[in-house]
Amino acid sequence: MDKDDDYDYPDLGPLPSIIKAEAILPCDPTADDRLYHICITAISLVVMLILAILARRTKVGDRQKGLSGLLSPVNFLDHTQHKGLAVAVFGVLLCKLWGLIVSPNPLPFTTDTENKQNWLILGLFYYPALYYPLLACGTLHNKVGYVLGSLLSWTHFGILVWQKIDCPKTPLIHKHYSLFSSLPQIACLAFLSFQYPLFLFKGFNGTGQNNASEDLSSSYYKDYVKNILQKKKPTKISTSSSETPKLPQRIIDAVKSYIYTPEEAFRFPLKLAISCVVSSITLYQVGLLLISAVVPHLQLARLGVDEDIANVLNGFKIVLSSDKHEVVRIVVHYMWCVEVCYISAMTLSGLVNLAMLMRSMVLHRSNLKGLYRGDVYNVYNCQRSIRPSRPALVCWMGYTSFTAAHICIAMIVQTFVFFLCLLVAVFLVIMPVLRGENPILFQILWSMWPFWLMILLAVLIQHITGRFCFIKKTAGTRDLDNRGSLFLLTYLLFPVNVLIGVLLAAWRMIITALFNIVHMGRMDISLLNRNVEAFDPAYRCYAHYLKIEVSQSHPVMKAFCGMLLQSMGQESNAAQRSRDAEEGIQLVNQEKKQLKVSSTKRARRHWQLLYTLVNNPSLIGTRKHFQRQAAESFVNGSLNRSAKEGSKKEAATKEAETAASN
Repeated sequence: MDKDDDYDYPDLGPLPSIIKAEAILPCDPTADDRLYHICITAISLVVMLILAILARRTKVGDRQKGLSGLLSPVNFLDHTQHKGLAVAVFGVLLCKLWGLIVSPNPLPFTTDTENKQNWLILGLFYYPALYYPLLACGTLHNKVGYVLGSLLSWTHFGILVWQKIDCPKTPLIHKHYSLFSSLPQIACLAFLSFQYPLFLFKGFNGTGQNNASEDLSSSYYKDYVKNILQKKKPTKISTSSSETPKLPQRIIDAVKSYIYTPEEAFRFPLKLAISCVVSSITLYQVGLLLISAVVPHLQLARLGVDEDIANVLNGFKIVLSSDKHEVVRIVVHYMWCVEVCYISAMTLSGLVNLAMLMRSMVLHRSNLKGLYRGDVYNVYNCQRSIRPSRPALVCWMGYTSFTAAHICIAMIVQTFVFFLCLLVAVFLVIMPVLRGENPILFQILWSMWPFWLMILLAVLIQHITGRFCFIKKTAGTRDLDNRGSLFLLTYLLFPVNVLIGVLLAAWRMIITALFNIVHMGRMDISLLNRNVEAFDPAYRCYAHYLKIEVSQSHPVMKAFCGMLLQSMGQESNAAQRSRDAEEGIQLVNQEKKQLKVSSTKRARRHWQLLYTLVNNPSLIGTRKHFQRQAAESFVNGSLNRSAKEGSKKEAATKEAETAASN
């Protein structure tokens, strides 16, 4: 037989047509991206100049922060401010960062691909500066800022939607990848386009306070303190309190621990709110990238399978069937299973990360409330000082960014691991069972049945003898019994326990790997032992982040500071009202300069003073010699009407005589 006869198959009909990939040509939208960025950069600069002028006038008129407040538009330590603007701008910035990484041209100003790394580094600073005015417009809390914010957000939103309508298909990764990737950015810009006009409509102009005073004057901190100090209703103690809850109740409690329910007396810090939204957008972007980069190629390869695949498999001594059409059908089915396994793995990874995100929100609230109470040991598992430090400040600054990076890496690793596990389960277990065959994995396990029987018997013997032979109950206590037999059995089962230990070590490795992979995206728990959790950089960053949040934004501390400012304000208002009621006192109390004037002018001045004091008795108390009298003679700076009439007339006559003699 010739060598070529192995591949001599009869003609089974015409071959299927060759599947060609759809060619997507580069699309240039009507709103040119380069021209748009040049114009929007100039507009942003003009907006910042207008805001700077307004901030300078506001500083002079209302004694606010002015330019310094414009350069720090977000108070990340304020729990009571509106979080929507900051969350939306951070979402837009993250979407642009994601497009910056996957796009062949990081910046729209140039198409130079040789220096892509340099343009990428420049883009990391360009886009935060570009979208900074969207945050700055909400700083001054006046109509001009809201109008500028509305125009700027509408411009960004309108141009982006225009570009996507003009070019819904692009050759980047997948024809619709660019469109779907921009959906979170469109949603964030639409929120800004709605929020700024809403602020303008509500009339937030003229608040007259900076961010710090608005934060301290909020009722949230007082409500938090009231909620702590109010008497809790005593809970009913059940008679079966010592009993463990039943399995259904334990399952319900476990599910509830992964569901975050808002509380009126607790508000999330701004950075945690931004981290939650950024993590959700990261999940969407990574999932979209994993689907767009792999699934279309799998579908194209599955549609391109023809009879030649049988010859390829025969070359590797793999014979699926003597019929080429049957071989094509089997291979297509296998490739379809691979595609389903990949999509299922990616979906499972996304759901797991969403569950972990919800659980993190619950644990964030628990940890913050625990640290507010001073329960440091239960949060950190050791005693730590809650005070700012250089490492803590660095970790606090980068916490939101680190969260997005960990979610991205975790989802990629989880998808890869889940995909391998599903492939093993489908091709080694499920598909052989559906075909009525004995799976290879089961064959291997069945061939080792004496070993598994020995392991099972050894485990049962140890548990049964430990339950009935080696433990005795006397007077309500438990103690060891038959110690000689216990020592003998321990010696005899030593070799078998070594093999059992190998299985336990393998199971421990699997469980540890799965736990770490599932929780890789969470920074609020350590993947290491308690004694070495300081070497976990993610958990260390989270622990330092909590230090800054608790030390700088403690609700009880802010409630106390707010009450102090309120009491000081009341005292100053009372003093101001007293000064207003006695208008002109500061002029009278000033030291009079000795000027050489004529006797006529001096006499006229004395008679004017006498006339003023007679008609305004309340001013008599401001005279130096009159202030030596008892304080009971005055009420709010005026003479006490309940005193004797003679004392008032005598005081007025004495004051008039003194003025005349001068």
